[in-house]
Amino acid sequence: MNGNGFQSVIDTSDIFIGAIRDTLVMTLVSLVVAGVIGLALGLVLYATRPGNLLGNRTVHTIVNVVVNIVRPIPFVIFLAAIAPLSRVAVQTTIGVPAVTFAISLAASFAVARIVEQNLLAVDPGVVEAARASGAHPVSILLTVLIPEGIGPLILGYTFIFVGIVDMTAQGALIGGGGLGEYAIVYGSQRYDWWIVYVSVAAIVVIVQLGQLVGNRLARATLRR
Repeated sequence: MNGNGFQSVIDTSDIFIGAIRDTLVMTLVSLVVAGVIGLALGLVLYATRPGNLLGNRTVHTIVNVVVNIVRPIPFVIFLAAIAPLSRVAVQTTIGVPAVTFAISLAASFAVARIVEQNLLAVDPGVVEAARASGAHPVSILLTVLIPEGIGPLILGYTFIFVGIVDMTAQGALIGGGGLGEYAIVYGSQRYDWWIVYVSVAAIVVIVQLGQLVGNRLARATLRR
């Protein structure tokens, strides 16, 4: 244990606060961007299934294959693989912008699968009733399916939130800032375990707060 003890955390408090800010920015921006893109992809996966609202085997197969290829790639490898794309999209391959871009892209495919699975769990009778009434397929997707599956979808997004926080820590490998970089640069590389433990504690608090908010929102929608 570093001889300075907790004093080292106090001495780097400004950096620690900045690391929390960077982690929150990367997490929330990525969650919003991935949430929107993933929702769109998930709706396409659901709707284009053969026999579904917009059944199209070709489109469904292409999107499904892309999701299946990208989703299992470890994020550390994904960071390296999309470096050229990051340079084009955000003009850099390092730092908070690059990590946020990479997380947004990677998480989108995970969200897509979660959205598809939750929509498939919606009572088919509700969809058939809407189709029988003459509702347009897009209208059914937006005004019937999503509202019916909103509770489980919120829980799914909460799960993604936790995964994104984990990704921000891995982003330290390309100088992504945040608590991951703080723990590595100011903690483990200097054998200052107080900083490592405080970083872990901060990440746990962020995850728990996100989980709490997500659970409460899901519970509120399921009670309607």
